[in-house]
Amino acid sequence: MAEDLPRLLQRAGRGDEAAFEALYHAVAGPVYGVALRTLRSQVHAEEVAQEVLLELWRTAAAYRPERGSVLTWALTIAHRRAVDRVRATQASVERDRRVWVREAAAPSEPPEEQAVRSLDRQRVRQALAQLSAAQREAVVLAYYGGYTQREIACRVGVPLGTVKTRIRDGLIRLRAVVGPETERAAVDGLRSCA
Repeated sequence: MAEDLPRLLQRAGRGDEAAFEALYHAVAGPVYGVALRTLRSQVHAEEVAQEVLLELWRTAAAYRPERGSVLTWALTIAHRRAVDRVRATQASVERDRRVWVREAAAPSEPPEEQAVRSLDRQRVRQALAQLSAAQREAVVLAYYGGYTQREIACRVGVPLGTVKTRIRDGLIRLRAVVGPETERAAVDGLRSCA
């Protein structure tokens, strides 16, 4: 059967499905075996074998008999694909591990700071509720939505100067309600509570 493989591959390269089916039955087992030995996972080995057989179908014209037999060519492709899969899996695991280590090593915020931040957000919500609807909309769009003043003007349908005034007056009122000691927290709170 090995002597028929080059002819089958050549016919399969021209689109002969019957030839590819015969080629498939001849090389699928060894291709899967190489993938399974390399990957040690049936699921991954099946995927790699399928990819290799598809590649044989698509690149049949690239086969050069002077470089080796069809089976050797198919097994070389299978081995390379399996090694690529192992490397990709290892890289993914390593990436996940680095993220986990970085997150685990990151200093968490002490409970008292979390409580202060929560109170600040609550104060900002209460202060926002005291603004006029137009001021609140402009301030929230600017600080929470990330819109520029010009974008807010277009979005709301008012002149740019009106938007600037609403934001300025809203911030002055917020500062008066929240107090200067939490002014920075107010801006941060706007981003997290709107």
